[in-house]
Amino acid sequence: MPDYDTVPDYDTVPDYDTVPDYDTVPDYDTVPDYDTVPDYDTVPDYDTVPDDIVPERTCLEICAGAGGQSLGLELAGFRHAAAVEIDPDACATLRLNRPGWKIVEQDVHCFDGLPHRGAVDLLAGGVPCPPFSIAGKRLGADDERDLFPQALRLVAECDPAAVMLENVPGLSTARFAPYRAQVLDRLAELGYQADWQVLNACEFGVPQLRPRFVLVALKPGAFSRYTWPEPDLAPPTVGQALKELMAADGWSGAPAWAAKAAGIGPTLVGGSRKHGGPDLGPTRARAAWLRLHVDGRGLANTPPQPADPDDHCPRLTLPMAAAIQGFPADWVFSGRKTASYRQIGNAFPPPVARAVGASIRAAIDGGGAVTPGRQQQLPAVRG
Repeated sequence: MPDYDTVPDYDTVPDYDTVPDYDTVPDYDTVPDYDTVPDYDTVPDYDTVPDDIVPERTCLEICAGAGGQSLGLELAGFRHAAAVEIDPDACATLRLNRPGWKIVEQDVHCFDGLPHRGAVDLLAGGVPCPPFSIAGKRLGADDERDLFPQALRLVAECDPAAVMLENVPGLSTARFAPYRAQVLDRLAELGYQADWQVLNACEFGVPQLRPRFVLVALKPGAFSRYTWPEPDLAPPTVGQALKELMAADGWSGAPAWAAKAAGIGPTLVGGSRKHGGPDLGPTRARAAWLRLHVDGRGLANTPPQPADPDDHCPRLTLPMAAAIQGFPADWVFSGRKTASYRQIGNAFPPPVARAVGASIRAAIDGGGAVTPGRQQQLPAVRG
């Protein structure tokens, strides 16, 4: 496990008035040549769970949101005992896509894990990010939105074989070293060994940078077999991922646009109920999108139209934003534009969740690959 006491102190990072620092976004003028990336039009169709994945393991998911992590865990072989989410629009999205699941529309503070004790293999969740993000003022344990204590309560009540929690990379900084230590100490008291890792979505076939800080905890025997998933797919460029969607209504400029959108996107920012709207994030993020010839000042209701000039700088639609997050084309979102975009922008990309879930499943099952590495990719989005 990395020595977090030696992590550089990022407390001196300039405060951009709550704008995340996107200085680490790649220079899109020097993005590597992805001409050797496989033709994503010929990627096998994974709309259905592959035959070699048998969902025998169960999971209880909290803060399920619109189902990015849910879908990834399902594809890794976990059957949902329940998905807990407080947002009505997100719950409606989950019910639309998985009508057979038990969706619990409830505050996690009120959810009782004792009925699930010994009955779930994995407790997973994307607990709220604002307590550890620059935009959320980084108040940590002093933020009322911090749900790590509730997640640890549920671990104690459910006694799952494994735990998986994801958050923003801000939690990995020296500022929160004491907080991380408290989490690990409590998990140790409950009989788990745990590790943290920053994973970049772009290393798992997602056309977006999107680093996430992931916690995995298992009982000692299984933990000794756990390995973090290795990056396994060069990401498609934004142009490759969205070319068909941009051309869906007959825009002749789609091929030329796709050639110019020759890089991965910066992290989508979904905002919250209090802050954020249907745009692609703060000033630095919008500037990065503009270098990819995407107008990030808002979202479009439709793809570009035949009358639009070939040099038109388009805005993303909701299906395009979902594709940037790694959702398959048939995943639908409930709610109006802002509510739907908030769900999309706050999601844990399904391919990343699938990769981590598969590694957890392999450790629980006794080692060995659960799925071939190539199947970490979800289907290319179709128009």
